[in-house]
Amino acid sequence: MAPQGQVVGYVRVSSQDQNPARQVEAIGNVDKIFEDRVSGGSRRDREGLGACLVYVREGDLVRVASMDRLARSLVDLQQLVDEFVAKGVAVEFVKEAVTYAGGEGASTSRLMLQLLGAFAEFERSLIRERQAEGIRLARAAGRYKGRARVLTQDQVKEARELIAAGVPKTRIAAQLGVDRSTLHRALVRKE
Repeated sequence: MAPQGQVVGYVRVSSQDQNPARQVEAIGNVDKIFEDRVSGGSRRDREGLGACLVYVREGDLVRVASMDRLARSLVDLQQLVDEFVAKGVAVEFVKEAVTYAGGEGASTSRLMLQLLGAFAEFERSLIRERQAEGIRLARAAGRYKGRARVLTQDQVKEARELIAAGVPKTRIAAQLGVDRSTLHRALVRKE
């Protein structure tokens, strides 16, 4: 299906300090780009994706550098592509060189999406396994120190005093500029 409307780009990097330039170059010339700088784990935090879904109209084409930039799981990938296609929007994945749209051949396209998506998910799981193995080996050799602590010992001490005074942990975490879960981990950590 040739796009009759706009060509819309979607790029996602996993953190604020990563650069999306490679993806922007991969998707090429587009009419509008939506961007997220957040892990793909949860759709609810991806404002750029939400805005893209609202923005696109029938006949538009959404171009993404690769499947793993749109979704982190096969289920999420299928749901997102289905949402776009239901609106009459085609989705093109540059790296995989495939485009998904409704209409004739949709069954074959759906099968290819599931196969390619399953391979992408498998590749991500292999990367995580290799990373975990590398960390385990580095720890055994005494070279891995882990992530730097966000809260200092003084901040943890201050937090404990505030908790003892009855201040809610949510408020303390906000004061310290961290998530409540970060505060909780710091409080249970053995120094």
